[in-house]
Amino acid sequence: MEFKLLRTNSDDKDFQKLVIKLDQELRIRDGDDHEFYAQFNSIQSLKQVIVAYQGSMAVGCGAIKEFDLQTMEVKRMFVLTHYRAQGIATLMLLALEDWTRELGFDYCILETGLKQPEAIQLYTKNNYERIPNYGPYTDIQDSVCFKKKLNG
Repeated sequence: MEFKLLRTNSDDKDFQKLVIKLDQELRIRDGDDHEFYAQFNSIQSLKQVIVAYQGSMAVGCGAIKEFDLQTMEVKRMFVLTHYRAQGIATLMLLALEDWTRELGFDYCILETGLKQPEAIQLYTKNNYERIPNYGPYTDIQDSVCFKKKLNG
């Protein structure tokens, strides 16, 4: 299957619809912890968003936002259930890494959860290294944080 990636921002209606589905899934997976995580996942003012399409249907999304002067944080990665295991998440992740490089940043970091084993597998497969939990996730047992050096 052929997938097309569109660079956009958080005003994109397809992105917003996918994030609603992502949050519905995370609410189930995270249970009582969902509200804690949700506070760090606002999509307001995201300037770098990717939406994946198959034909005219939006099937996946992801975003990056500045974390510090060298690092972009990967956020809101999601693929609709029926489109998983087709390489879409990897395509989006690589596109977000390319965008990070274009913007002059050297690293990508991210947080995911132990209850998202598919996400952990995706990042491990794409050469992300597990790092100590950062920022608001420092003492959170179910959080897993990763980092990847993009240049050099």
